[in-house]
Amino acid sequence: MDSSTIIEKGRTVLLKEAAAISRMAERLDGNFAEAVAALGACKGKVIISGMGKSGIVGQKMAATMSSTGTTAVFLHPAEAAHGDLGMVQQNDVVIGLSKSGTTEELNFIIPPLRQIGVTIIAMTGSVRSYLGENADITLDTGIEQEACPYDLAPTTSTTAMLAMGDALSIALMEEKSFTQRDFALSHPKGALGRRLTIKLKEIMATGEAVPIVRESDSMSEMILEMTSKRYGVSAVVDSAGRLTGIFTDGDLRRLVQQGEEFLSLTAGEVMTPNPKTADDDMLAKECLDTLETYRITQLMVCNNQHQPVGLIHLHDLLALGL
Repeated sequence: MDSSTIIEKGRTVLLKEAAAISRMAERLDGNFAEAVAALGACKGKVIISGMGKSGIVGQKMAATMSSTGTTAVFLHPAEAAHGDLGMVQQNDVVIGLSKSGTTEELNFIIPPLRQIGVTIIAMTGSVRSYLGENADITLDTGIEQEACPYDLAPTTSTTAMLAMGDALSIALMEEKSFTQRDFALSHPKGALGRRLTIKLKEIMATGEAVPIVRESDSMSEMILEMTSKRYGVSAVVDSAGRLTGIFTDGDLRRLVQQGEEFLSLTAGEVMTPNPKTADDDMLAKECLDTLETYRITQLMVCNNQHQPVGLIHLHDLLALGL
């Protein structure tokens, strides 16, 4: 095959799988909400089980749920029938994955799961199968055809299961009000860990490095303060040291362009009042989001008395690989 043919075949697979997910989204019904409610109310752990490719999808689901606030483990159905079923307790929820709903190893453990008394959620492409009809809640992950040209290799079906697992995990995460700070506790390593664990108090400029002037200070004094520090901004405070505004090098350029006499003005007369601020306990990731949302390059960090105690610049965050 030439390269254009190969690219077209790859595009066809992607479009088939995307279309299958789109159709599945349209079929989503009250069973999905019921499944999220059951998972959210679970007092034990979520146990996910499936054979073959479905089992691999199940392992990914367990990992995603575990990292987003829900204790989840993968249970191999064949091993379950030989003793591992002992990990299952009455207050657990079991999610069974099977395209056909007739997977022998998985269906074999349904009766003992019933005896234990767990809630069973089925994720299957055949809601009328043994698995679908013996579950408490059934989620339809049915597809019209695999992306495999022979309609044999699990491709579109596993993609559909994977997408449904992600939908469950994220809906459950939001149901539990799982926050970025919670996420940080389970992701302490690498670039992601840095984004989610570093707080501004660890990286912000402090003390003499923070440019600060009083409202009564002259423009000349404020320009000197700005240029002697490296941030291109100065905090403006009142007589009690509380932040009332900021003045940036952009503000200075605009005054120059207007061609008006401004050197006789005070910092309080030219500052931008009520600037965005942060506290030193804010996560670096949250700070970066704030800077991007408001399209600004720095934030003053204030204490409980609204006095500036630090300054964080976009470049400081980017230098950390955030």
